[in-house]
Amino acid sequence: MDIFAVIGLFLGIGFILTGQALEGGNIGQLLQITAAFIVLGGTTGAIVLSFPPAQIKSAIMMLKNVFMPPKADFEALITEIGSFATKARKEGIIALEKEAYNASDPLLTLGLGAVADGTDPTLVRGMMENQIEQFENYVNGCAKVFESFGGYSPTLGIIGAVMGLIQVMQNLSDPSKLGAGIAVAFVATIYGLFAANLVMIPISTRIKFIYQKVFLYKNMILEGVLSIQAGESPVLIERKLRSFILEKNPKEQNG
Repeated sequence: MDIFAVIGLFLGIGFILTGQALEGGNIGQLLQITAAFIVLGGTTGAIVLSFPPAQIKSAIMMLKNVFMPPKADFEALITEIGSFATKARKEGIIALEKEAYNASDPLLTLGLGAVADGTDPTLVRGMMENQIEQFENYVNGCAKVFESFGGYSPTLGIIGAVMGLIQVMQNLSDPSKLGAGIAVAFVATIYGLFAANLVMIPISTRIKFIYQKVFLYKNMILEGVLSIQAGESPVLIERKLRSFILEKNPKEQNG
């Protein structure tokens, strides 16, 4: 569980509600079913129209990773690739054919299997890069769903505000109905901005950020497999892979 994601979510909501209370308001003033229907329902409709069902389902499934990020154990990966390199040097590349199925990552299984089959290095690189690219497209596509929700919702908030004002203008002769119309107008705008800037856009940004580490992990696998195929020593391969971590953490490199 990423506690900072939870803290960030409740921090934003908490300060807004606290500010509302300090101004003399209450939570009930922000609860407008009509405004929620217009903004959240309308935005959901726009998302359904914009993306295929499979993409929306993938984005929903991705939500859990915002609070429980995928693991990328670099040290364990370096050790694993080093053991494969040692085995390949002692017993030959063909020995990796059976070992590949026990690899911790599907990309590593693919790469080692191709190497054991004697596949040309250029083709091995191309196959693995294609897999990484497809995975990046998948992650970015999921993030795009939330980003689009954040883009649509403020506009739907404005639509809700206009609709509320229309009701106000039509009931100028009946002061008892003016308050409800004005409330829907302002609360709809709040819902749109709230959904965009406190929930959806931050979720999209966080998905992209946490998967940067996973993409680095995948590229380390690519480099490790190609190094094994090139017959490099396990020690050299380990040094090369550790350089990926140092490049991501300049302070460590400077000691």
